[in-house]
Amino acid sequence: MQDRTTHPEEQPAGPPPGNDPDKPQAFSRRNLLATLGVTAAGGALAMVNYRDDAQAATMSRTASAIADAKAAKHAWCMVIDLRVCDGCKLCTLSCQQRHQLPKEQTWIKVYPMEHEGQTFPMPVPCMMCEDPPCMYVCPVGSTFRTDEGLVLVDQDTCIGSRACMAACPYEARYFNWKEPPPVKKMPLPPTPQMPVPQQKGTVGKCVYCADRLPNGELPACVSGCPMGVIYIGDLVTDVAVNGLGETVVLSEFLHKNDAVRYKEELGTNPRCYYIAGHGQSLGAGS
Repeated sequence: MQDRTTHPEEQPAGPPPGNDPDKPQAFSRRNLLATLGVTAAGGALAMVNYRDDAQAATMSRTASAIADAKAAKHAWCMVIDLRVCDGCKLCTLSCQQRHQLPKEQTWIKVYPMEHEGQTFPMPVPCMMCEDPPCMYVCPVGSTFRTDEGLVLVDQDTCIGSRACMAACPYEARYFNWKEPPPVKKMPLPPTPQMPVPQQKGTVGKCVYCADRLPNGELPACVSGCPMGVIYIGDLVTDVAVNGLGETVVLSEFLHKNDAVRYKEELGTNPRCYYIAGHGQSLGAGS
């Protein structure tokens, strides 16, 4: 692959405060997603209770998109339960370790958020938008969306324009200014599903551990969270599971807990849902 011209600028984002990516962490849970193969009755999103007509319309579009994806066996999403997040950032660290990322790349950031005098941690991975602005602005089509709803980057064709970074309202993309650090020997060459190592002059991002999902394995951030905050879910089978092995009916879980989506008003139709623990707003003004 040809070398790309880069600039000695800082990374778009640094590692979370207090996080030591070099400190070894052991996590024994590697729960399988076999339960995601259970067939659900009805549409997964029909029961989600949104607070206004705009949100209801968005969910209707999402349900229609899933119904139209007849060839897809799954429609992956995430649910993040802020009620039990303590801000430990092990989701960040486990992702970094799994993808052998440099310290400054945090594909799932944990932001300190404030609402009405309260501070709470909020993990932010890629939102896997159904209408991803990053994909629409890529001048060479390196960013693409799979039938199962995963937004990925082909680093073999990426020219490093960084248009996708400017277009992403969630700041979920990172430019590789430098050669990646030495990585452990990998059994297969890098792919968009498992982009290890990263390539200098290209953009990288959270991929939901796309290479694990077909094998029934949890993404690293899900299995690495000791509090069971993050669920990987499937809108087709209507099931979600976290790293503690807790399995829920996805539509009921979202409905009963008034799930919302971050920056819903932007119309990107993200497939990452939040359960707010303190009545906080997750809109653009938060």
